[in-house]
Amino acid sequence: MLNFLKKSLFLIGRRRAYAALLAIVMSASILLAPQSGQAFTLLDLIRKGIPIIQALSINEQQEIALGAQTNQQIIRQMKMSQNPEINAYINNIGQRLAASSARPNLKYTFQVVEDNAINAFATMGGYVYIHTGLMKASDNEAQLASVIGHEIGHITGRHSLEQLKQTLIAQGISSLAGLDQSQLSNVVFNIGLRLPKSREMEYDADRRGLDNIIRVGYAPSAMPEFMKKLGSASNTPAFLSTHPSPPDRVQRLNNMIPPQYRAKTDGLDQSNYKQRVQYFFR
Repeated sequence: MLNFLKKSLFLIGRRRAYAALLAIVMSASILLAPQSGQAFTLLDLIRKGIPIIQALSINEQQEIALGAQTNQQIIRQMKMSQNPEINAYINNIGQRLAASSARPNLKYTFQVVEDNAINAFATMGGYVYIHTGLMKASDNEAQLASVIGHEIGHITGRHSLEQLKQTLIAQGISSLAGLDQSQLSNVVFNIGLRLPKSREMEYDADRRGLDNIIRVGYAPSAMPEFMKKLGSASNTPAFLSTHPSPPDRVQRLNNMIPPQYRAKTDGLDQSNYKQRVQYFFR
């Protein structure tokens, strides 16, 4: 139980730790007081090992439905690219990576956001969004693919689902039954766009993304190189602003690249990529 509490508080973040703790205590009081007739301190509950709130169970169909609802909110609030060539290009890269991911049977949707911020994000159910600013900042296709692979890694790792569970637990909600659908959709929307992933989730998405681009055939060196480039910028890009330290991630990624793939050059053609991007945004 103590480990569960520590994990919950860490994932929610320091700023929300006290709120989460209060929610857990309140939930315990509601669940236990009527039956027992006596008051329990949080320490008493920990010592007794009483499961205050069970992990929420969300199946793949529910995940996909929530992702679709969230996507409707996103396309209403953000300017989506209507350029068929840009969308086809991103979709082609994304679908190749998705087919080699840990969840190849999930239906993935890749969309381009017209925004010069260097950013990308993913929501549950297979939805990935790439900003045009990220496309322009990439030196080659392998770097762009590494970011898409990272976002797919969040989906295959079910990170948004874990964040949803922790967020609802913090609000004292122990079941999806009877929960207003629009409220749930808003929570998922905020998770996708505003709530930062934990350090462990980011490292996991890095690992999954690196493995994925290697399987597809891209040069894995592109992933740490792009992160190094963004991390050394005078202003930290939006893509890295809420993530773990870029130098630490660069070192981890370099250490994870198998020796036989370190000299691989597929997707590193900078001239070809820049010509394509200039054509897209002419």
